[in-house]
Amino acid sequence: MKSTSRNVPATSLSRLTPAVGDPVSSLWRRLRRGVRLVRRQADWDRFAGEGWQDRIMAEPLTDRGFQKQGRSIGRKIFAEGRDTLSVYLKRHYELPRWRGVLATLFPNWRPWSPGLQEWQRLCWAKEHDFPVPRPVAAGQFVGPWCRLQGFLAVEELHGMLPLHEAVPLASRTLGASPFARWKRGLLAELARLARELHRHNMFHKDLYFCHFYIPEALTRTVPTDWTKRVAMIDFHRLQRHAVTGAWWQVKDLAQLLFSSEVEGVTARDRVRFWKLYRRDWPAGKCPGDWLRPLVRWKWQLYRGHNLRKPAAVPYDRQRSAA
Repeated sequence: MKSTSRNVPATSLSRLTPAVGDPVSSLWRRLRRGVRLVRRQADWDRFAGEGWQDRIMAEPLTDRGFQKQGRSIGRKIFAEGRDTLSVYLKRHYELPRWRGVLATLFPNWRPWSPGLQEWQRLCWAKEHDFPVPRPVAAGQFVGPWCRLQGFLAVEELHGMLPLHEAVPLASRTLGASPFARWKRGLLAELARLARELHRHNMFHKDLYFCHFYIPEALTRTVPTDWTKRVAMIDFHRLQRHAVTGAWWQVKDLAQLLFSSEVEGVTARDRVRFWKLYRRDWPAGKCPGDWLRPLVRWKWQLYRGHNLRKPAAVPYDRQRSAA
């Protein structure tokens, strides 16, 4: 049976509008017919086409597809006349049944699918002036009988490279002195982004080099200002932690340290990052020196875990597909 569908404006970041009517009959309808909760930008319907909600979970990808454990991600290029919209489409086909039960009982309480959750986190990041890809559409499909699926479409970062590719490329393209200046500017921006996240008690939990992107053109020149020229992706694990923030802060910084083991990055660069990261905190909020050995300890755990893997897969291949 066809499920009930409700569109939510792209600007709506809070809870969905509560359902009205008799709660028992509404629950029975949701159980038997399901409900769809959708958020999208104004241009999405034009590119996705009529009836896109009925086919989005089966929409064939254009390329760069990857599938694992009930989820998939890949690039989809939509065309409408001469205009195109290129997005990365994340889809979750098999989500835990308990989530489906809660989404059926409390559809308006909070987003239950990873796609809608990441949409909300990307919107938070944009509101707080973090450079992130534009979320184009997201939705969760609940039912019938408590089944839960969902998707997220984010616009492709055209002409940009992840840092684990961009830094080695710049090291080979620029001379020694220009590359040193290039790194100083980049490190200052990375430190600013990490610091601003953590000042809000928000933690990325996947703070790897492959989740930072810069324009490919910047690998051939030394920018005078790096501010907002480094984009961040993959906010599906972003979360606020006021009480346990120190643990997640250690984990974020250790992930960044571990993933910085690429051509062109030196121990001196890592020390410089730490000094820059500790600048400009509000009074009494600056991380103490006690944090540094914990970060090193966690970094060593990441390294040991990676080395113990048979035919170890490079971290960027593991994380960029997540």
